[in-house]
Amino acid sequence: MAVKQFALPDLGEGLTESELVAWKVAVGDTVHLNQIIAEVETAKALVELPAPYEGRVSKLFVEPGVTVAVGEPLVAFEVDADVPLEGAPTVPAEPAQAGDAPAQDADASGQDASAQAPAEPAEPGQAAPEGREPTLVGYGARPESQARPARRARPGLAQEGRQRADVAVATSAAAAAPTALAERPRATPPVRKFARELGIDLASVSGSGDRGLITRTDVEAYAGKRDGTAPTATSATATATRPSGTDAASREKRIPIRGVRKATADAMVRSAFGAPQATVFLTVDVTPTTELVARLRARPEFADARPGLTAVVAKALLLAVRRTPEVNSRWDEASNEIVQAEYVHLGMAAATPRGLLVPVIRDADGMTLGDLADAIRQLAETARAGRTAPADLSGSTITITNVGVFGVDAGTPILTPGEAAILAVGAVRRQPWEHDGDIALREVLTLALTFDHRIVDGEQASRFLADVGRILSDPASVLALV
Repeated sequence: MAVKQFALPDLGEGLTESELVAWKVAVGDTVHLNQIIAEVETAKALVELPAPYEGRVSKLFVEPGVTVAVGEPLVAFEVDADVPLEGAPTVPAEPAQAGDAPAQDADASGQDASAQAPAEPAEPGQAAPEGREPTLVGYGARPESQARPARRARPGLAQEGRQRADVAVATSAAAAAPTALAERPRATPPVRKFARELGIDLASVSGSGDRGLITRTDVEAYAGKRDGTAPTATSATATATRPSGTDAASREKRIPIRGVRKATADAMVRSAFGAPQATVFLTVDVTPTTELVARLRARPEFADARPGLTAVVAKALLLAVRRTPEVNSRWDEASNEIVQAEYVHLGMAAATPRGLLVPVIRDADGMTLGDLADAIRQLAETARAGRTAPADLSGSTITITNVGVFGVDAGTPILTPGEAAILAVGAVRRQPWEHDGDIALREVLTLALTFDHRIVDGEQASRFLADVGRILSDPASVLALV
């Protein structure tokens, strides 16, 4: 028997770490090749990790809720060293998702196997050659990929006794292998950072939390003892008898900033301080569009797609882009150029339990209304389920965000980094409105367009927004626009 360790693979898209959400296996379980063994959460999506080996789970190195850097070991398997792996996974028929990469191990000397030349993918149905790391289904390396991105080493990794080598041992020594790897102190990322700032090795701190979890208070207490500033009995008594109303910290909840929230925060800061942004508003009577949507849904050819107002707004935006292509551009800092896309990869902002995601409909400008409605529905369902692939969350050229679903009339959206415009769609309100020289109850909504003023000037932004509004207030006007 041999012990094989599986480290967190490089999931791409610039992601250097992931949080382990849940294990699908336990120590002692027998697993098959490509069986789902864990779920990890990146800054963009939930990703299922398949087993790279067939064998028995001998150790789980990480517990759910812990953030793991790329290259850190996740699980160890006991595999038969004398029998080659059968049915080694192959590269999927479709192009691999961006950010996909095979798991890598190091040899016993500590040399990273990624430094070796990448192996060619096996033919479908053909076992991987002996000694070659299998390419995992679902995040296999791109055929054109020649090198792996550099891994970011986690501080204190060496001290925590992490080994990334594949250790071949006899069956009698396999039981002792887990003890050779020091247990990783259990702590949340903020506590780890706090300990690093104080120069404290968490291996020296006793955890008072659930199942030995090290808390901030534990680190502070250890620091006090180390520096000779431990609280006196008097001060401890005073703290214990202090009225709870004056202890603000005891009534605060600290939420680690990670995953989607961290990625969103970083993106919004880059956007807000990286591009001069302005917003224009337009309130329009969309009664003709809501009536059109009702008629379309009653038609047999739209029975499955069931287009809604969002799909019609998206179609209006795509048509308006043809007349004002500047809104479908990006600013290239490196070359000091404006890059105007001749395609539209439409981002659709979606609120999910994990935070705000922006899945992308690629080449949306070539879709029919029915196809567009179907794509929007599928993207929203996948995003809310947390199953959107990282590759489907980047590359948009212009974005729509529907704040109206929350009952909001309008807002000033922040640009997705790298885009020149984002359109916010408000709630549809039935209210008195001028119509045919009289006052009538009409369906009204407000549109808000935020744009990068380096790329798009006020006249272009206003003309684009007016085109979108004209289509929504009079769908027949499309005949005059295209």
